[in-house]
Amino acid sequence: MKTPEVPLDETVRLLSLHSLRILDSAPEERFDRVTRMAKRVFDVDICLVSLVDSDRQWFKSKQGLDACQTPREVSFCGHAILEEQAFVVEDAHADERFADNPLVTGNPNVRFYAGYPVHTTDGHRIGTLCLIDKEPRRFSASEEQTLKDFAALVDDELASSAEINVDELTKVANRRGFLQVACHLLPLCERNKLDVELLFFDLDGFKALNDTFGHKAGDEALQMFAKLLLKSFRESDVIARLGGDEFAVLIAGQRVSSDPALSRMRTLGKEKESRLSQHVDWSVGRAKFDPGVHQGIEGLLSAADERMYAQKKTRKNKEST
Repeated sequence: MKTPEVPLDETVRLLSLHSLRILDSAPEERFDRVTRMAKRVFDVDICLVSLVDSDRQWFKSKQGLDACQTPREVSFCGHAILEEQAFVVEDAHADERFADNPLVTGNPNVRFYAGYPVHTTDGHRIGTLCLIDKEPRRFSASEEQTLKDFAALVDDELASSAEINVDELTKVANRRGFLQVACHLLPLCERNKLDVELLFFDLDGFKALNDTFGHKAGDEALQMFAKLLLKSFRESDVIARLGGDEFAVLIAGQRVSSDPALSRMRTLGKEKESRLSQHVDWSVGRAKFDPGVHQGIEGLLSAADERMYAQKKTRKNKEST
């Protein structure tokens, strides 16, 4: 049996999956409708919406199967998320990668498998829409296209799930989305001995900008600041607007440091003359996660918030002297 390889974007992929807060949720008709149609169209024993977590594949929707999840190491879907195309096994008994797989030699007795990746809105492959049958069968190019079309319907439903976690104005995560990701990320990093640093930003002069130029100018400033964060930090960093003019960035990894990103922010912020650079600056507080000190993400946010206000107060004192 061949164990699925780990995708190159695994860390960000898992963050994207967990941000949906869909794992272990109740069945939903909008997903079940797709698997029912696909099962009927392809005339197979089983059809699933399978989401590939760190050590398991969990089934958001299932037709013809009682199990809710199986280990990732024996999953077919773990292989299917590695490429942007249909993954087809026409006869598992004749495929050395799967012939001795327990899902083949025992329940549900997989002989035929076809899976197409499903995605979050940022393009990460988080699982599959897959077909399973107890008899071997051919799978034509036209059938692969039809499976892709059904998977696109799942993508649409996943996008609807993601919308509640995105700030409508700035298109970065909102507070809800940020907390969902952070609650999964902190234990993951603690187990794997990875560093975590939180940055808490507050825009200085934002109220005056709103009062002077109006709320449209304020909205533009918030959008520009979000874009500045996106350009300055890595794709794997979690960026969010917590509310009002407050933003947060969570970075994780081996020996992480926010110094390079903050330096890029200052450089990029000076490149363009705009209302943001002319009228608004920012204060930032930084805190490294210590599980013995911080009570989860809320404790880390509180620590970074205090340091941000300390920086803001120091700056005001200097300006007044």
